[in-house]
Amino acid sequence: MILCAGEALIDLVPEPGGSLRPLAGGAVYNTAVALGRLGTSAAFLWPLSRDGFSDLLLRPLAEAGVDTSACPRTDRPTTLAVVSLAGGEARYFFYDEGSAGRMFVTDDLPPLPSGLQALFIGGISLVPDPCGATVETLAAHAAAQGIPVMLDPNVRPFFVADEAAYRARLDRLLGLAAIVKLSADDCAWLWPGADRETIVRDLTSKGARLVLLTSGAEGALALTPRHRIEAPAVQVTVADTIGAGDTFNAGLLDALSRAGALNRLDDLDEQTLAAALAFATRAAAVTVSRPGADPPWRHELA
Repeated sequence: MILCAGEALIDLVPEPGGSLRPLAGGAVYNTAVALGRLGTSAAFLWPLSRDGFSDLLLRPLAEAGVDTSACPRTDRPTTLAVVSLAGGEARYFFYDEGSAGRMFVTDDLPPLPSGLQALFIGGISLVPDPCGATVETLAAHAAAQGIPVMLDPNVRPFFVADEAAYRARLDRLLGLAAIVKLSADDCAWLWPGADRETIVRDLTSKGARLVLLTSGAEGALALTPRHRIEAPAVQVTVADTIGAGDTFNAGLLDALSRAGALNRLDDLDEQTLAAALAFATRAAAVTVSRPGADPPWRHELA
């Protein structure tokens, strides 16, 4: 099983005519749904509100077979993200104060499930407290038990109120993570002016065993201490980029899980890594070809 711990929220997406359509979303939530649709045993951990949006969030998880039994339930409101689109690129404005997820505390953490293959974390859940500290504590517990942690910061600078504290948290988490995935925007914010080689050296010196760099239409790059593999982007007509990176993460984890490679990242062979990178890229291409965070089911990638 792969556990995804991080934000679930409602994306309010613009429709023709100026109305807003509510869609289930959140970076970590999207990855959990994508994992389930790909047929991977997956679980999701995040406090869920009892408000009118809860069914909208729970239904896609249930349809994908994702285990939500550990999710705390609360009367606090669901986080809302108003989405604006410019040239197919999504930008977000969040309403999060006092929300169900924002108030996630360490007392809400369940024991890590037995047989856990990996923990996936990232997104805005890492920014504010108490939820950021809670996810960090969970990641530390997993790493201490030898469970590989995958981190995708998915940096949203406009959501960061205390940049120094956030950078310090990411630095600690980068020291715990076995797998790190970064977009070009993430790299530019975290390491201004640094080239790829400098970034990868910094991450591997902290202990990362697999680093993934994605660049949208320019494809993706996977690096380990022994391998460097590139995968071109699959050419599709882009509807929007909502959920693309989240689907990429799920595709990579799914492929590594099926290959039995999550417990042997130090000995990851080139063929397995190349196949996982190609599969993740194909999965992400399906998501960008249709509106919203709508990751593919496994039969769509056969």
